[in-house]
Amino acid sequence: MKILTLAKGALALGLGTAATAGGHADKAAVLDTYADIAEATYADSLVTAQQLQSAVEALLANPSAEALESAKSAWLAARVPYQQSEVFRFGNAIVDDWEGKVNAWPLDEGLIDYVDASYGGPTDENEAAVLNVIANASFTLSGQTVDASVITPALLEDTLQEADGVEANVATGYHAIEFLLWGQDLNGHGAGAGTRPWTDYALGATCTGGNCERRGDYLKAATDLLISDLEWMVSQWGPDGAARAEATADADAGLATILTGMGSLSYGETAGERMRLGVMLNDPEEEHSCFADNTHNDHFYNGLGIQSVYLGSYTRVDGTVVQGPSLSDLVASMDADLDAEMQDKLAAAVLALGRIKTAAEAGFSYDMMLERGNDAGEALIMGGVNGLIDQTRSIERVVAALGTSIEVEGSDSLDNPDAVFE
Repeated sequence: MKILTLAKGALALGLGTAATAGGHADKAAVLDTYADIAEATYADSLVTAQQLQSAVEALLANPSAEALESAKSAWLAARVPYQQSEVFRFGNAIVDDWEGKVNAWPLDEGLIDYVDASYGGPTDENEAAVLNVIANASFTLSGQTVDASVITPALLEDTLQEADGVEANVATGYHAIEFLLWGQDLNGHGAGAGTRPWTDYALGATCTGGNCERRGDYLKAATDLLISDLEWMVSQWGPDGAARAEATADADAGLATILTGMGSLSYGETAGERMRLGVMLNDPEEEHSCFADNTHNDHFYNGLGIQSVYLGSYTRVDGTVVQGPSLSDLVASMDADLDAEMQDKLAAAVLALGRIKTAAEAGFSYDMMLERGNDAGEALIMGGVNGLIDQTRSIERVVAALGTSIEVEGSDSLDNPDAVFE
């Protein structure tokens, strides 16, 4: 496999010249299936986020330990379809430009709420690292006084998200909500997720952490904003949506988009930035869902989403299946052996990621796997990494067979490991 590392950390893959079997209609049908699966996946993300919204409203109306656990369970359920949707991010500019609003990580959680003293204070990289908006109705940001007496979705989105141009200032989306439900995970490499008490949302004398009403306002604003963001994305993939129109406008460009999403999520994003980097740094903060200890599911459902797009079949949260002519069908019509190889590699990667998931659910959590010297944990994670890299090599061969070219996101952890420690 020829891999050229580009200046911005991308990989140039497969400038093949083989003719594509089948006519334009076959490719068009594949793209229609792709868009249908995108619409269904985001619709499921919206439905499960609405269930999260209901659980949050119940928590704020009548705070209790049970209500907080219900909200946590709803958050976990909401992640299942959303993580499968990430395969649509790369290659689709509409999705990629939007994604940071709902799934940006890692975040400096001190921007939002109280943190443990061990967290530290402002840094040269981020003066707002411990701003604690919940505790402050007024503060200075970028040299301007901000009135935060009322916490609204607009405050989060327009003022706080990436404040001062710092990507770690994540004020919106799933991970901000995750932090507000779980709190910090202070267990290091030990077992256990965050343990925010339900009384952080209690009113009156039982309130812990201070500013319980404002904390509830922030949680509600972040959840409401997530809903509106997902509603917008569902519409983009509807019959008259701009994302659907762009993805299906040109058959060959559309196929390249599918493969770009598969390759980028597989290689640079999941195998590299979300998995291999954590193994290199042995840092439990390098978890995609570090507050909830849900990273094993994040990786697994990313892998499942990649597989579903190739096979042209997505199982919705209600059990129904959205399926149709697939990239697999198109590849098989040209080279049955290549299609079998691609399917085998996808299945092997999902299986390897499933082993991580199974181990975590049995008590061997992802942050425990990341501990230096934990050979069993490293083997599990690297099994997933290697499975994702292997399937990317097969994606390259599919690209060549289709006679197209793509750029796949890279990662220093895979392409230039020494740079990680510079």
